[in-house]
Amino acid sequence: MAKDNTAIAAEEKKEAASLKPLKDEERSMGWGSYTMLWLGGCISIGTLTMGSAQLGKGLNLMQIFLAVTIGTLVLIVGICLNDTFSYKTGAPYAIQLKSAYGTKGSAIPVLIRGLPAIVWYGFQTWLGGAAINQISIALFHYNNVWLFFFVFQAVQIALSIKGFQGIKWVENIGGVVIVAAMFYLLYICLSKYSGVIQTNLGSLKPTWGLPFIAACIAFFGNSTTVMLNAGDYSRELKRGYSPAKRGSAYFLAMVPATVMLGVIGAMASTATGIANPINAFGTMVDNVFIKVVVLAFILFAQMTTNLASNVVPPAYAFMDVFKMKHKTAVILVGILAVCCCPWILTNDASAAGLDVFVKVYTAFFSPIFAVLIVDYYILHKHHFTEAELNDLYAEDSSRQGVNWAAIIATAVGAVIGLLNVDISFLTATVPTGLIYYFCMKKMKSCQNFRKGTILEAGDRK
Repeated sequence: MAKDNTAIAAEEKKEAASLKPLKDEERSMGWGSYTMLWLGGCISIGTLTMGSAQLGKGLNLMQIFLAVTIGTLVLIVGICLNDTFSYKTGAPYAIQLKSAYGTKGSAIPVLIRGLPAIVWYGFQTWLGGAAINQISIALFHYNNVWLFFFVFQAVQIALSIKGFQGIKWVENIGGVVIVAAMFYLLYICLSKYSGVIQTNLGSLKPTWGLPFIAACIAFFGNSTTVMLNAGDYSRELKRGYSPAKRGSAYFLAMVPATVMLGVIGAMASTATGIANPINAFGTMVDNVFIKVVVLAFILFAQMTTNLASNVVPPAYAFMDVFKMKHKTAVILVGILAVCCCPWILTNDASAAGLDVFVKVYTAFFSPIFAVLIVDYYILHKHHFTEAELNDLYAEDSSRQGVNWAAIIATAVGAVIGLLNVDISFLTATVPTGLIYYFCMKKMKSCQNFRKGTILEAGDRK
């Protein structure tokens, strides 16, 4: 019995430490594994669907290519800015938020970040289950998409419970499979359907202005979720990598893959007239073996994206806000993902709605991003002392409660962004940052959140 109690105590201690700053020896990823993590995370069928969603807006293939490239480059700049706090301190995104929003106020942005991740998790899991079902039909003539959906869900939950060690090996293997399959999908589009693609996409007269800007924002917003909690991943990267080296990992992982997927999604949909990428490629590929390979790519794409981008943020959110254990939080994320009815989101008719969904949550994410950047780089001079970091974890933290400067700035920024979701990042980010800065300087209730008010560790109670 004593042994069991000791084991339980050790497990509880491990759970309690999961949000604590990671020490140097606890960081599990080198540059190569970190690059593969981001490669697996950014490759998603959602990106293919986003490419198809741009059809009918008057954009040609060249413009879609430029929109994906610009959107992804802007995203990388945002990630490079926002990953520094956690890389230097080892603390996750949920703790980073406490600096600007307060111990209680941080629950708002952390849950805002978690909700879209749960929706995407359900979306990706249903597509993964559908891919397994298509493989089963092709090889064994057995059709049961619901069974494979829940099997795939169970596998992902089991891997997620293992934490980043479980995620790491899936990303390393999946990255190789994904890159090879992407090139083959591009080959199919160009070799079999080049005439249709040229007629429908290549010969269109360019439509610039708002439609093009909206496309850039849509591709930026497709992965903007990870821009907010970039620290959840950078804290796992070993020491010694400059911002430039981390940026090179983001660039190599995200730009080629995202651009290729966006373009392939647009080409596949215009060639077949089918928005759902699984159904589109099922129509395009005749050979059973090759179809299984392509579907395996889709399966790996869903798994790597979910494990890297859609499980970690809401799980950390539940752990911080509701004081859950890691295992419980991961299981809850899986249950909520099913409740989002992903079988509806993946219908062909839902492609346009998915585009709108991405733009709407970008209108909320942009203000949160602006607040974090101003707080870290301007108010804290991109440096947190050990005393300041400890203060974010302390029960009697000087940042107890709600920082209304951050809440007000975020609310105003979100309203501005929602006025025109097509350009929300452009319209909401700068005003939010300015409002937060001036509120922090002028509001008396924010004095505990200003730099220089933290007691040294030895002076704390």
